[in-house]
Amino acid sequence: MASSIIDRTLGAVFIGFAIACSVYGVLLAQIFSYFRNYPGDKLIFKFLVVIILLLETVDQCFIGHLVYYYGITNYLNPITFAKANMTWSLILQLTVGAIVGAIVKVYLGFRVWRFSDRNLWVTGLILLLALGQLGLASAFTVQAFKLPSIFSVHQLQTLGTISLGVGVCTDIITAGALCFFLNRLRTGLRSSDSLVNSLCNYAINTGVLTSTVSVTVLLLYNVAPSNNLYFVATYFILSKLYAISFMATLNTRRNIKGRGTDHQGETTNHTNLFHLGTRMPSMGPRDLEQWDKVDPPFFAQQTYSQESPENSFHNYDGKFTVL
Repeated sequence: MASSIIDRTLGAVFIGFAIACSVYGVLLAQIFSYFRNYPGDKLIFKFLVVIILLLETVDQCFIGHLVYYYGITNYLNPITFAKANMTWSLILQLTVGAIVGAIVKVYLGFRVWRFSDRNLWVTGLILLLALGQLGLASAFTVQAFKLPSIFSVHQLQTLGTISLGVGVCTDIITAGALCFFLNRLRTGLRSSDSLVNSLCNYAINTGVLTSTVSVTVLLLYNVAPSNNLYFVATYFILSKLYAISFMATLNTRRNIKGRGTDHQGETTNHTNLFHLGTRMPSMGPRDLEQWDKVDPPFFAQQTYSQESPENSFHNYDGKFTVL
């Protein structure tokens, strides 16, 4: 009996912690790759990356504290496992995960705004759902501090289910909106349509991954017996998947750009996708504020200037200019 309790509580938390550590390592590799390959990126992106790194590091520390509490502090104490005493670290971990998810969803919402030619209705819906879920998660946090044990979170089942459900809906709507508006940018050119296909694939893959994990947490929370921590262990990796999807969006900009615009063999000028499929200069309209522009590293600037002295750095719009 005691062994079964430990498996459902400490065992589940330990496995979730191990998987979360692995996913956290992938995130660190993505962040390292970002700062190495995009040293001239916009300051807002660098700021968001640092914020997400700090939040996910704190998140991982909270998970570690929970494992330490059950595995070290209460070693060979099955009564603690049976009661599943609530810890402050678990509650705050849920909150930090919700904050990271909200940041990523808001960022993707602004990508929808950009590709939809500033469609306020769709973008507003995505932002409303993202911030609404954050508000629901904050309310869940306040109520969770009043609970005596982790098993008691099922008393907040309605609030938790709505919060997770809103998150799933946000992912699906965001991925669907990106694919819809991107498909409207098709020009009939093989290179441009290839770029649209690549962007749609990234949107679908990231949306499916986070939605699948969210649905899994939702099912374990509502269907599985209340005397286990399976849903908690699954939730450990959810925010890190959002963070990885955010970093993947930043890190793949140059690769996607190259496939769609930088290596065109049919045309002599660079093209980009703006305003429902029209062919525009690769920097796009000025009022879009060069949304995802990436400046080349310093050494690339020097090399380019030496090879083409007549061209200034500000006129450079080749391989480092991305969607």
